[in-house]
Amino acid sequence: MSEKTVGGEVATSIERSLLEQVRALTPAQQQTVLDFAAFLRHQSPAAAKERIPGLHPGAFVMSDDFDEPLPDSFWLGEE
Repeated sequence: MSEKTVGGEVATSIERSLLEQVRALTPAQQQTVLDFAAFLRHQSPAAAKERIPGLHPGAFVMSDDFDEPLPDSFWLGEE
C-alpha cells in the first residue's frame, strides 16, 4: 500500500482500519460494503451534470392556489 496524505492522515492507516472492520463482518455484509464502495466510486462530484432550466416546459402545472394554506380537514385526516 502506498502512503498518501488524505485529510491529514496516512492512507495506509485508513485502509488498515477499513480492512480490520470489514474482516469482522459476515460474507453477506462484506458484499454489501463492496457494493456500496462501488456505488460511491461512481458518485464523483465531477460526474454530476449541471442542471439546465427549461428542458421540459409544460411538464407540470402549478396550481393557482399552491401557496394557500391547507384546510383543517387535510391536517385532521377528514375528507
